[in-house]
Amino acid sequence: MGHPAVADSSIENDEPSDQVGCVRNFTLKDGNHIREQLLALSDTDYVSTYCILDATLPLRRYVATVQLKRVTDGDRTFWHWQSTFDAPRGREQEFADLVGKGVYEGGFDGLRAFLRRRPGAATTGAAATVRSPVGDALATQGVVVSRFGGPETLEVRALTAPAPGRGEVRIRHTAIGVNYIDVYVRTGEYRMIDPPAPPGMEAAGEILDIGEGVTHLLPGDRVAYACPPPGAYVGVRTLPARHVVVLPDEVDDETAAALMLKGMTAEYLLHRTHAVRAGETLLVHAAAGGVGLLLCQWAKALGARVIGTVSTEDKARAARAAGFAAAVHDATAGRGADVIFDGLGRAAAQENLATLAMRGHWICYGHATGAIEQLSLGAIGEKSATISSPVLFHYTDDPATLAEMANRTFDALRRGVIRLDVRHRYPLAAAAEAHRDLEGRRTIGPLVLLP
Repeated sequence: MGHPAVADSSIENDEPSDQVGCVRNFTLKDGNHIREQLLALSDTDYVSTYCILDATLPLRRYVATVQLKRVTDGDRTFWHWQSTFDAPRGREQEFADLVGKGVYEGGFDGLRAFLRRRPGAATTGAAATVRSPVGDALATQGVVVSRFGGPETLEVRALTAPAPGRGEVRIRHTAIGVNYIDVYVRTGEYRMIDPPAPPGMEAAGEILDIGEGVTHLLPGDRVAYACPPPGAYVGVRTLPARHVVVLPDEVDDETAAALMLKGMTAEYLLHRTHAVRAGETLLVHAAAGGVGLLLCQWAKALGARVIGTVSTEDKARAARAAGFAAAVHDATAGRGADVIFDGLGRAAAQENLATLAMRGHWICYGHATGAIEQLSLGAIGEKSATISSPVLFHYTDDPATLAEMANRTFDALRRGVIRLDVRHRYPLAAAAEAHRDLEGRRTIGPLVLLP
């Protein structure tokens, strides 16, 4: 069996290939030359570690580990292959693709072809390392939008989760986040599904199995995601692996399901759409909501002066507990807000223009009270103001940016910069009740569904 990318390979000095310290000398089909040394080998744990000694490719400090694990469901083996290395500055992604696709996936393809040629060998063979060990669709329960409309259109139904295809994973959900975008999907304001279909953009759980080409995740990993298309209101789901991140040990599943969408929304609003500076005055609408509380906490830690608006006295108490002023004008002596974070839309539009400071930035990231129908460009120009209408998923669509945003959010949680109090838990079958409470503004902070 040979690697498809390798033209010629031999062990130096005729040493045994399983002898620790032996050196493999090989030439690639593209002409590059590499010498690798075996650093460790365990026949008991089925694990080996090797490094690159010399290479015509500009890879430095390359160390890789291969481990084989038995899959209990059937006569299968899971192959875990990972490496660390330094690449030239600016070419990191190029060499990550070279190793991940050219070396790893090429090796999987070569072994698969070899096993298929063996008489009586299973056609999947080593492909179990990258293909689903379950193999079949799994029955699950979910909540679907039966037709566009109110919360009553959410119905419990029996569903299935297909085996993961190339680049996909299948996840057993343990907690599902509820967000206002789910309401927009349910009502049909956002035409992101064709009923009957489940809504839901974020969840946490455990990976059951993975498809071909997935190299950064393993069965058993605790993971979370926040991404389109909708479909999270289910017990088991199959989706692209590029949207999934591994959870740190200190972040429990309920927190993750409540944090991913809202936490990364706060991250991009405060660090990307507008890089908040110490001393700026921020106005945060719906300050006691899931995103609002995180925005206020994080912005305060960045040194900003934060003012929150809320809809009830109970929410005002929660907002004041996080350190907010009661009114914009009292806090700014008539100057106004340098930045407005607006998740309300229509109801706050005119007041936002009046409250915005000269050269202020109005960021409309949601419209819980309806879309803003008209804005006067002249009125905006009178203040040299900037208006943004950003979307989280336009930031997280790039896996590298997603990882960066998720890590920054987890780090903020770890350091206590942001805090999450999950007060509202519902069985998955009670999703309609959760939507009624969310739309009725009877909740403070995040809501989660438990399958």
